Amino acid sequence: MTKREMFAEIRKVVADNAEMVAFIDHEVELLNRKSGGQRKPTKTQLENAEFKAEIVAFLGEVGTPHTIKEIQANVLNIAGLTNQRVTHMLTDLVKNGVLNKEYVKRTPYYYIAQ
Repeated sequence: MTKREMFAEIRKVVADNAEMVAFIDHEVELLNRKSGGQRKPTKTQLENAEFKAEIVAFLGEVGTPHTIKEIQANVLNIAGLTNQRVTHMLTDLVKNGVLNKEYVKRTPYYYIAQ
């Protein structure tokens, strides 16, 4: 149970005590502020978004599954990036449902999800 959920449960129990409710609301507000929901994306996150768009465009054009190394070789802007960074971007795309991943002899191949 998170702090926010705990405060919600406590708030239900002490609903008749205005001072306690005000305190809990203040604490939840501090938690919301601390979570940083309004943060701007970092420079790297913005770059990764551009790279992801290029990867999706490439895989959409060719229509066949490719390995990480093949993707790096064919998408010029990501050729200088590390395998780990490209893998992270591809994993995000798979998690978001944009790409699918299939293993052939323990090698992951990525392709556009349908």
